[in-house]
Amino acid sequence: MKVFEANITHQVSDYLINNLKNVKSVEKANQKMYDAFGFIHFFNSEEELQVLKDTISFSQNVVSEPDRAEYGDFQTSINLADRVTSHLIAKNSSPEIVIEPTCGKGNFIIASLKRLKHIKQVFGIEIYRPYVWESKFNIIDFYLNNPIDTKPEISIIHSSVFDFDFKVIAPKNSTKEILIIGNPPWVTNSKLGSLNSFNLPKKTNFKNHSGLDAMTGKSNFDIAEYITLMMIETFQHQAGSIALLVKNAVIRNIVFDQINNKHRISEIEKYSIDSKKEFNVSVEASLFYCKLNKEPGFECAEFSIYTAGELRAIKRANRRMEENDNNRFGWTLEKFVSNIDAYVHSKSIDGICPFEWRQGIKHDCSSIMELDKENGHFINRLNEKIKLEIDLVYGILKSSDLKKTIVNETRKYTIVTQRKVGQETNYIKYDFPKTYEYLNRHQDIFKLRKSSIYNNKPLFSIFGVGDYSFKPYKVAISGLYKTFHFTLVLPQNKKPIMLDDTCYMLGFDKLEFAVYSLILLNCETTQQFLQSITFTDAKRTFTKDVLMRIDLLELARTFDKSELQRHLNNINEKYNYKLMLNFWDDFIKQMTPIQSGQFNLFA
Repeated sequence: MKVFEANITHQVSDYLINNLKNVKSVEKANQKMYDAFGFIHFFNSEEELQVLKDTISFSQNVVSEPDRAEYGDFQTSINLADRVTSHLIAKNSSPEIVIEPTCGKGNFIIASLKRLKHIKQVFGIEIYRPYVWESKFNIIDFYLNNPIDTKPEISIIHSSVFDFDFKVIAPKNSTKEILIIGNPPWVTNSKLGSLNSFNLPKKTNFKNHSGLDAMTGKSNFDIAEYITLMMIETFQHQAGSIALLVKNAVIRNIVFDQINNKHRISEIEKYSIDSKKEFNVSVEASLFYCKLNKEPGFECAEFSIYTAGELRAIKRANRRMEENDNNRFGWTLEKFVSNIDAYVHSKSIDGICPFEWRQGIKHDCSSIMELDKENGHFINRLNEKIKLEIDLVYGILKSSDLKKTIVNETRKYTIVTQRKVGQETNYIKYDFPKTYEYLNRHQDIFKLRKSSIYNNKPLFSIFGVGDYSFKPYKVAISGLYKTFHFTLVLPQNKKPIMLDDTCYMLGFDKLEFAVYSLILLNCETTQQFLQSITFTDAKRTFTKDVLMRIDLLELARTFDKSELQRHLNNINEKYNYKLMLNFWDDFIKQMTPIQSGQFNLFA
């Protein structure tokens, strides 16, 4: 049965019709609901009171429940909510004030009422009106099945989390322990914007990214991250704790930004959950837990929620944390790492790479720019056979192609329209008429590219292209795959091979330099280092920022020469090369910064 599009049990509907049938004023109805269950303003108007009475007077009414998953709305089961509150009990949490910033159907509130015995007030905020009513009905149902003499005051408020003023709560309860609990939406601001949702913060670029970073997506963020930070900033000076289910990336971002924000949170912990089991979605997510009003903490301990649900397991986990016998990520020695303990063994090469890592080519027009070659013809993804001048066509590798140690041929080809970003493309019309005719014929597809980086750029523009793209020898790695393996990319038919924008690379003019780099990057020290600073559940395991931390010069200076020769011999034997170490000193010299001196006229 449904009322206000919200599910209601027959037990609750029977209770309400029996106790409110003769009540005509909203004031008296609200007083009854306060006396029985602690609700503040159960009804907002006499119209709501009358609609509820009229609706539950009928035995059945059926309203289909909408799928709100696209809004990041994944309702938490009572079992998972119980696990979270069990964890809080084991952490000696005893809140008097419970706040759920996006309360949904109220399962976290019910779990809190069930297990946390000293609650005086509950605040649940929810933008979706049917959930507001369903929360109220579920709380009534809980109390009818679990009679309790003393009940806290409960306010279930129909409001956007971004419009509700949480700062009103903090000063009134400054001496009371507070708990912020719940499951904020797992969705980005751009996704909600595309759905025309009004449940958005007023300032969407809240990390103040500018220029290309803002245009290419760094200003896109999880709504849950915004809400979590809003809660931290509002209540960080008040005793209590936060327990929110969020994506793993949100927790990493909060810990990463602590170095600048220095929020008064500590004992930061991450409890992984099985999102497929709990919500039937393939998202890496966890319970984010921290204590409020503490000296700022800069690291996060990692556990599983499924062992955390038992008191003994939690106490064991706490002991392991004290003994540093668990994985911890965060800041150490002014560096952000994924495994603080493992980082110690390879920290010596954490610096700045002397060569600049570059991302591969980005065109966002794969149906036209991505080509196969069959029987001497190029075929695009529209299955069109096309004839092109060969000059602008290059072999290209994707992340999935970087599995071997050395690659010198490609499955795919691409058209490289520019040698540097922003270069005029008019020359194609005169120098390569077949290519121009093909591209121009599909100009409408190029115009459909959504990214603003192509705005006001020459026709058929691409990004991630420069002199480095045309280096004959490259060392590359996939940004998407979880394998810590680097590949040497050699020319194909005397032309440099390109990489797509899911790959990162170093470009070299000399084969020996590329091979030396390959050996250093695939050595055990580099592998240990990368494993200690990367997160395997990240959308991209490797990024330019990560790769630029590999100090190849420091690694080369300390690398054992006999070990280097052994790796070189293996490559020579396997690939029939005759490479030697006679360019090693030149390689070191090229990586060594030039010391700039200043002539002192007055010496």
